[in-house]
Amino acid sequence: MKRTVLLLLVYLVGLSPAAAGQEGEERIVRVMTRNVYHGVNAEIFAVPAATNFVELLSAVGAVYDGYFARHFEERAQRLAGEIQQQRPDLIGLQEAILVRTQSPPDGQATWATYIELDYVQMLIDALAARGLAYEVVVQSINFDVELPSFTKDVRHTVRDVILARSDAPTSELKLSNAQAGNFVNNCLLPGPPIPGLPRFIEIRRGWAAVDVKTRGQSFRFVNTHLDGDCLPFTSAIQEGQAREVLAGPGSTSLPLLLVGDLNSPADGTNNTYNWLIGSGFSDAWTLAGEGPGMSCCQSDNLLNPVSSLGTRIDFVLFRGNLLVRRAVMVGDLPGEPMPSGLVWPSDHAGLAVELVVPNN
Repeated sequence: MKRTVLLLLVYLVGLSPAAAGQEGEERIVRVMTRNVYHGVNAEIFAVPAATNFVELLSAVGAVYDGYFARHFEERAQRLAGEIQQQRPDLIGLQEAILVRTQSPPDGQATWATYIELDYVQMLIDALAARGLAYEVVVQSINFDVELPSFTKDVRHTVRDVILARSDAPTSELKLSNAQAGNFVNNCLLPGPPIPGLPRFIEIRRGWAAVDVKTRGQSFRFVNTHLDGDCLPFTSAIQEGQAREVLAGPGSTSLPLLLVGDLNSPADGTNNTYNWLIGSGFSDAWTLAGEGPGMSCCQSDNLLNPVSSLGTRIDFVLFRGNLLVRRAVMVGDLPGEPMPSGLVWPSDHAGLAVELVVPNN
């Protein structure tokens, strides 16, 4: 009799709502988009303006010095603090720079390989110091240029990167079909009028994507950084890039998450944002954010004591069977100055969003 009662209790527990619903529970997924800022906005655009070889060497040297003047090792600690607070499962990083050098300089005869700064690895190390485990899922290699300074070649490589949290509870996320690509539509800027150098510099951009499965439900996560540097052609190039995203990784029957710095204000003044919303995307901030959600831009040197964020161009957009529960800005308020005196971890603020992946 006791054995019969025990078996009956086990059977009833197995049918209880808590146990029966566990496998089919809605899954909360946390995502973040973060432009971490390469740090050399002011310096890098002086390079194509050089009119002779000596000016070019000086301008490239100023870019190299500019990286270190923006102290990414300190900024990575602040960024890691944001991530620790929000605990995103997936992060889309933009302007995740890799700086490599070669000495003595030989121009573009051979590629520089000595790593001076790897923003992705520095951020992962800062996260690990806080007990957080993140790993690179996929990255797109975008603008990649090497030029000489007086003492060394400096190679500037821009990447869009997807990071995933690799410890529990994100281990429940099954990642597959990682892919990356570059756009056909890119900005062409005039190069320095110096013999032997290209007449035009292509500001190559791209995207990275991965499929995510959780408790039987799947969606695709896409990270990108659209053009914002090619006036008066920015709008056309940018919209062309957005169309490439939807024709490429966005061509799926899966629910789609599109995150990144789209360089297209959400105030109706730019066609790209309007076109994406018209294509069926919802804006997580519009649905769940509080306040204006401004994300760009602080001063190039990151020293301004009062925020100068004045436009919303960093987004988490989604379409399909997803629900947004929460959206918060990160890095939009000044903290104590860093040891170097920098005030901001990036010239952009980031956006963290909680989404529900419902049961079918």
